[in-house]
Amino acid sequence: MEITTLGIDIAKSVFQLHGVDAAGQVMLRKRLRRNQVLAFMAQLPRCLVGIEACGTSHHWAREIAALGHDVRLIPPTYVKPYVKRQKNDMADAEAICEAVTRPNMHFVPIKTPEQQGVLILHRTRKMLSRQRTMMLNALRSHLAEFGIVAPKGPYHVMQLARALREGEHDLPELARTALIGFADQLAALSTEIKALERQLRAWHQENPVSQRLQTIPGVGVLTATALAASIPDASVFRSGRHFAAFLGLVPRQNSTGGKDRLGRITKMGDPYLRTLLVNGATAVIRRIEKAEGPTAIWIRRLLDKKPARVATVAIANKTARIVWAVLLREEEYRKPVMG
Repeated sequence: MEITTLGIDIAKSVFQLHGVDAAGQVMLRKRLRRNQVLAFMAQLPRCLVGIEACGTSHHWAREIAALGHDVRLIPPTYVKPYVKRQKNDMADAEAICEAVTRPNMHFVPIKTPEQQGVLILHRTRKMLSRQRTMMLNALRSHLAEFGIVAPKGPYHVMQLARALREGEHDLPELARTALIGFADQLAALSTEIKALERQLRAWHQENPVSQRLQTIPGVGVLTATALAASIPDASVFRSGRHFAAFLGLVPRQNSTGGKDRLGRITKMGDPYLRTLLVNGATAVIRRIEKAEGPTAIWIRRLLDKKPARVATVAIANKTARIVWAVLLREEEYRKPVMG
């Protein structure tokens, strides 16, 4: 009998393999070093290969698929129920092998190197933006110790930093030197963030999928590029609601006995995409008084009944469903017509 299904538990250095035949009998339990995996897979007849979706899984999925295998990535949350008793590499590989054969299993689309590159730009920008916020807060608090208070906003803090360089404030020289160092790092971070944003805009101008997504209200360049790179195949989602659930924008259910109990949103899925959509919904609300059309009327009615933060999540949910439709149909967003 040949191996028909293979589960691979990947790690930094050691990979655990678990293979079964068409009848489900275990045919292989093997541990390999990283540099042995591709040579071993090249010797195997074509089979179904399951891998947990993680940071390096897309690279391995592309490499193994190039050898002729049918590779599928599984979210770790969906593998966990199949782990028996103790958690270890062998149990994980066996669970992956079992999960990949389930007919109702949800899989993660394999990303291309280009899509991963765009997402690295997003992650780098996010990290630098977080560092810039930390440094802005630190600079503001250090200056406040000397009675120098800046209004809210990065611009005003940078104005204070400029004043420090010009010697406008009476500070001890030791403090001035340290704070000017802060200001120099802030300027360098801002320059790097702007450079990353220019690269994202350039990619956006060359990517038709990202350009179509930007036609949706509340979706800017950042959100469009992140969605285009993160969702290579919208057909893996059955509906727009399924996609919204994937992003964690639907209520958490705790229902039993025919009684439906809905709570806060699940916050499952990609937190970065969810944050971008919610921020976009917040921008839509800020301009809603001047907006026209059925969507604007719906949002204003929603704001009359619900708090603004609840409304932004509802709008983000609606935007996610529209995103799914635009991706699936490969056409631009069409504004609803007044009935």
